[in-house]
Amino acid sequence: MTTIDQPVTVDGDKLMQFVFQAVGEVGATLNAALVVLGDKLGLYQTMAGAGGLTPAELADRTGTHERYVREWLNAQAAGGFVTYDPSTGLYTLPPEQTVALTDENSPAFLPGFFQIALGTVQDTNRMVDAARSGAGIGWHEHDTDVHDGCERFFRPSYHANLVDSWLPALDGVVDKLTNGAKVADIGCGHGASTILMAQAFPRSSFTGSDYHPESIATARERATDAGADVRFEVAGSTSYGGENYDLVTTFDALHDMGDPVGAARRVRESLAPDGTWMVVEPMAGDKVEDNLNPVGRAYYGFSTLLCTPASLSQEVGLGLGTQAGPARIRDVTTAAGFTRFRVAAQTPFNLVYEVRP
Repeated sequence: MTTIDQPVTVDGDKLMQFVFQAVGEVGATLNAALVVLGDKLGLYQTMAGAGGLTPAELADRTGTHERYVREWLNAQAAGGFVTYDPSTGLYTLPPEQTVALTDENSPAFLPGFFQIALGTVQDTNRMVDAARSGAGIGWHEHDTDVHDGCERFFRPSYHANLVDSWLPALDGVVDKLTNGAKVADIGCGHGASTILMAQAFPRSSFTGSDYHPESIATARERATDAGADVRFEVAGSTSYGGENYDLVTTFDALHDMGDPVGAARRVRESLAPDGTWMVVEPMAGDKVEDNLNPVGRAYYGFSTLLCTPASLSQEVGLGLGTQAGPARIRDVTTAAGFTRFRVAAQTPFNLVYEVRP
């Protein structure tokens, strides 16, 4: 029997609408590099509170070449990151952008987000091969912008929320920490979360662990600089040391693990009988349609290029993905023997789960 394909009618207006949308995507892709450039050269910091500046003035104050600075400023103005006054030829960093682009203690601080994105896309050629073979790409195999950018993106949120709202949302945990608790921070990276807790609760003891030796070396340096009494060890999520912890924490790391159920079992066996596991994960809903928004779009991108490959590079390789959602995280904890699970707190970028035996 012969089938006749019907011609597909293309709406010219919709086609051009998509083309211009795609042009915007190219500009956004390039702007990730421009934001990282501006951050590393101190261009945003120099513009902060300075009022209007000419390209020559900005170049002179930052020790950069005026011709590059002029093009950078024009790109930033076209994207709405700075404003341009054609009557004076001056460029200004508005106060809102000043906070988002220069205040590393603000939960709205963004350069780290751009930095981790830029570091991630640099491995696109390797991802082509990995997607064909199903192989993974380990966290340790990525550019240092991935590691540094990750800390710089998440640390401001931890700084704003961890001590003041996330820990108080857990049943009885703050009292334990105040009086002196035993805490393990699993997948601690550069140790930002561990150090913040140690500074806030000096009577408690803290051990941070991560499988990445270079990250642990950085964490130890950061703890020394901060004067924080923290022990850091190189260890995987299923093999970290210690027992009878009052609190175990995992910040934006469970979905990266090859064997999250095995990690959860290790947490279960290392907890005190009345202990708590705090799991902080990226904001996500349980259904695809719940995540079709700007935050979900960014996280699905990271999931494809960074987090899922990291999981697939490890034993088991479950590949939870960045947008796992509460139901899948609950399934992981239940499989490991936990019986209590709830969403304790949330921000636009994170969900905080309380998990108990």
